[in-house]
Amino acid sequence: MDTKATVIHPYQRLQTQLAGLIAATAAGERLPAEPELARQLGVSRATLREAMRTFEGQGLIRRRQGVGTFVVGQLPVIETGLEVLESIESLARRIGLEVTMGDLHIERISASPEQAEALNVPPGDSLVMVSRVINTKGRPVAHLVDILPEDILTPEDLRQGFTGSVFDLLLQRGEPALSNSYTEINAVAATAEWARALQIQRGDVLLKFTARLYTTEGRAIDYSQSLFLPGYFHFHVVRRAGSQPPSA
Repeated sequence: MDTKATVIHPYQRLQTQLAGLIAATAAGERLPAEPELARQLGVSRATLREAMRTFEGQGLIRRRQGVGTFVVGQLPVIETGLEVLESIESLARRIGLEVTMGDLHIERISASPEQAEALNVPPGDSLVMVSRVINTKGRPVAHLVDILPEDILTPEDLRQGFTGSVFDLLLQRGEPALSNSYTEINAVAATAEWARALQIQRGDVLLKFTARLYTTEGRAIDYSQSLFLPGYFHFHVVRRAGSQPPSA
């Protein structure tokens, strides 16, 4: 008979202890402060903070700089495939989840070299930047930035009735006709600016979509950057099987 004891890695033990603590704490209640919690669990604050990121990414806790760490009630997850272009608002409606627009900033900017290349305009050209936060149940879950030429969208177009989705606004107008989007997806560490917008810690992991939206005529009309909290979004891709390789 095998009498060897199962060896549990200290980090696994820490995550198990944290999972139990979170499960035993009511939604909305604050966990002990980091120094006290690290002392109780016998780990460094850096190790504790790293373990906490896992649970924040799952949407189970919410850390606010200078305030504390709070347990979050289980929220519906926005789940979608990436084969069809849809806004967060459209996806949320499908599962009966109410989303609202938080901070909104609209401004005219001069095209940087990167933006000019993405939209095929001269550097320094006047563009419109639309930056906003999307909330669900009072919790910021996404930070969206769209940059468009002024002949496509002006600040005046967004002054009234704009609910947060540039994509939906363009669809409703019907012009120009939209075709497809080219999107790059990366996991990134939150900058100080993103952390403030999403009320998380700097360095926390986010899903970043960088996209160019094209018309049916092949013109890029929207260069966007979307940042999502991983615990609130599940993205998947349906892939078709490739052909069988030729036999030798």
